[in-house]
Amino acid sequence: MSAVAWIAVGSLIVWVWLLLGQGLFWRTDQRLPRRTDPARWPSVAIVVPARDEADMLPVSLPSLLAQDYPGEAEIFLVDDCSKDGTGDLARTLSVRYGGLPLTVSSPGEPEAGWTGKLWAVRHGIALARARKPEFLLLTDADIAHEPDSLRELVAAATTGTADGFDLVSQMARLRVVSGWERLIVPAFVYFFGQLYPFRRVNRAGSGTAAAAGGCVLLRIEAAERARIPESIRQAVIDDVSLARAVQRSGGRIWLGLAERVDSVRPYPRLGDLWRMVSRSAYTQLRHSPLLLAGTVPGLALVYLAPPGTLVTGLLTGDAVAAWAGGAAWAVMAGTYMPMLAYYRQSLWLAPLLPVTALLYLLMTVDSAVQHRRGRGAAWKGRTYARPETAPDR
Repeated sequence: MSAVAWIAVGSLIVWVWLLLGQGLFWRTDQRLPRRTDPARWPSVAIVVPARDEADMLPVSLPSLLAQDYPGEAEIFLVDDCSKDGTGDLARTLSVRYGGLPLTVSSPGEPEAGWTGKLWAVRHGIALARARKPEFLLLTDADIAHEPDSLRELVAAATTGTADGFDLVSQMARLRVVSGWERLIVPAFVYFFGQLYPFRRVNRAGSGTAAAAGGCVLLRIEAAERARIPESIRQAVIDDVSLARAVQRSGGRIWLGLAERVDSVRPYPRLGDLWRMVSRSAYTQLRHSPLLLAGTVPGLALVYLAPPGTLVTGLLTGDAVAAWAGGAAWAVMAGTYMPMLAYYRQSLWLAPLLPVTALLYLLMTVDSAVQHRRGRGAAWKGRTYARPETAPDR
């Protein structure tokens, strides 16, 4: 066989393995476990870190204030040194909409060794502990919840299994409106599921741990055992770090796709999405040039080789290359279709996944370049030159 044919066959083998051996990552049926209402609704403290979120709060905060929860619940919004009046706006919205009690506070600039978000979360949890809640809901300022969201999360955590869960997380449905969002956003969740197959995360005794930072319900006892957030204070990918810490301390975790939790933050332009991905992509590779050097050809083999070998095979008359490349591309597109359906997008976008993967590859390389230039992970005016991933021990 030709070299092109060997590449095509290699890519097809990888895709068959991904289809069958990577925890059925491509399926989108991991939703909140079936449940019954608990005999007693536990108390919940909702912690919302917010930095310059005046544009998002009018949509997201009223949805939290309006939670229809039978037990005690209170919101702690932590204004992380905002310059756009985030804290004052939150107070105004609380007066206007009523609903759950709201406390707004600001801890000041983070101490050395802390990322800004986790510093704000630390402050919010400290305030919440004075009320002695049984659960914490950690949610972002750009996340909108349906009125029964908290009720569903708590019911799943307390009655989803015989012993319940210590952490229940839902990946909020991201906004998909602009053309760039349609091309890139569903793939973002698809790639995340490929790295952290939800079924493996949810299996008792599994070594795979992940969460989605926009919506995490956490037992207060589990947070204390795992020393959250102190044990992950430098993490940029804080949701995965949190899940690993809870799992390693003996906690049971669950992760799935949301049906009633939505991100309202827009990413209308390619540059917006590029910054979202590139700020943490190199962190995912643990800032390792060796991992980067392996990732680039790996992504090329998995996502770029199928269409490339198909076209080459057709042009040169290489039947094996054309057949294997086409089959790999078909399997790739087929595994992407359930995610497109979940996001209510046209299935005709599935064959374009190699284009999206190429963009993600370039974003990853750019993330490494920015790190080498000392810019590290940048977010809303803060730069973390040497951010850390989740601890390995």
